[in-house]
Amino acid sequence: MKRVFAALLWAGAATLALTGAARAELVLAMFERAGCTYCMAWDREIGPIYPKTTEGAVAPLRRIDLGQRLPEDIDLVSKPQFTPTFVLLRDGVEVQRLEGYPGEDFFWWLIGEMLKKQPEWAEHGNEKGGAEG
Repeated sequence: MKRVFAALLWAGAATLALTGAARAELVLAMFERAGCTYCMAWDREIGPIYPKTTEGAVAPLRRIDLGQRLPEDIDLVSKPQFTPTFVLLRDGVEVQRLEGYPGEDFFWWLIGEMLKKQPEWAEHGNEKGGAEG
């Protein structure tokens, strides 16, 4: 009986390890530029809360300076022209983007709509999201 239990435990751990290793990385890239007033507004209104929300858990924020070379691990449809531009990346490849910062309420709604299409959102079991989630 001990051997059966040990075998089942080992099989479960192996499955969990393989599932975790196969998971794609989901990130929200924020392309910004020094002096961008909308970026500063986002920093004041959203920045402190974002990592504590479901959105922040599902797609952690990665800041990228638009004035610098694009990191080699990122593949975009096109280079962002406006700041801030928020790009949802899966394993570094663009999935969807939001150009500009439309204010706190619209930001949460638009980012939430992007993320609700991703399997990670359902895994968190929180449909509300935003500052309230």
